[in-house]
Order: sequence, then C-alpha cells, then structure tokens
Amino acid sequence: MLNGQMRIGIYGGTFAPPHNGHLAAARAFLSEMQLDLLYIIPTAAPPHKEAASGDTPEDRLRMCELAFGNLPRTLVSDMEIARGGKSYTVDTLRALSREDRRLFLLLGTDMMLSLSEWREPEEIFRLAYPVYMRRESDPILEARIVGKNKEYLERYGKIVRRLTAPCVEISSTDIRTLIRAGAPLAGLVPPAVEAYIREKKLYV
Repeated sequence: MLNGQMRIGIYGGTFAPPHNGHLAAARAFLSEMQLDLLYIIPTAAPPHKEAASGDTPEDRLRMCELAFGNLPRTLVSDMEIARGGKSYTVDTLRALSREDRRLFLLLGTDMMLSLSEWREPEEIFRLAYPVYMRRESDPILEARIVGKNKEYLERYGKIVRRLTAPCVEISSTDIRTLIRAGAPLAGLVPPAVEAYIREKKLYV
C-alpha cells in the first residue's frame, strides 16, 4: 500500500485454457506494479472475439483456480461470469473502484493497441492505470505502440505502461490445437490444468 491506497491489479481474459504465459504475466504484474492484490477474472463472454468452443465458463474458472491458486496476493474472481452476458472491462472497473484503491489493468499487446475501441475508453483510463506486457517478439509493433501511446496521452491524459519482464510466447489457440492432436502439454500449462483438461475432455 502506497500513499494510503491499495494497489489492485486486474487481469482478465478468456483463459481458454490458462497457460504458463499467463502465469508469467501475473507474476511480473504483481512484482513490477507492487500490487497488494491481484484479481484474475475470467470473462463470461468476451466482447472482442469469439469464445473458444470446448469448455464452459465454469471450466475456465476452475482452471484459473488451479493455475493461479498458489500465487501470493492473488484472487480468482467469478464476478464477470456471475454477471453474465458480454464482459465489458469498464463495468468490472466500476465494480472494483474505491477511493482507497488504485487500479491497474493488465493488457496484451493486441488489447493495448485497440483500447480506444473498447466500450467507454475514457472511463477506463479514468478509473485505472493500464499496463501492457508483450506476448510476442515482433519488433515491427514497436512503432505502432509508440504511436498509440502518444494518442492515448493526448486523448486521455495517460499512457499504457509496459512491464519489462521478457515475454513468454505461448498461445491458448496453439494449446487447443495440440490437445486436438493428442500432443503433450508439458511446459505449456500447469500440471493441474492439464489434468483437468484431460479429465473433462476439453477442446477435443
């Protein structure tokens, strides 16, 4: 806690399934933003993309509990699933906002670049400090990121800060493809998550 405010991190996503790249991002977020508490919030229905088939919101919530359950100062929340419908970040930020809290919102590169297209982006920037982590090593994106941050500063008075930890290039889409092929997932997802996927026959 700094200046009398709790530093609260919010990491949302489909997590279909949660993998070791998500875990690495959560650890970096906790450390670099000096968070007092990190919320992991699986979406009910993502507004920006089609949900992956082969699981249920309850499956994704349980997998997040298995994946993130041992991280310190971390809470897996069902708030968006319980709310139902499309999961809009601005609604979640409003629900978590307090005078004694400073909210930090973790994004991937693609989400960072499209933030101005989200529902009520000016309110997102007002309620939280967005932070992004590169999940790919494509240097061509750097110029776009710089340009977007200039736009955000002019429009909303804030930039999207960057976590400095190295990216872990793992894709949930690729993992689902491996599952359908019957390939092993060692090193890609936590063992408890793989066991759950196999037991429930998800993504086959």
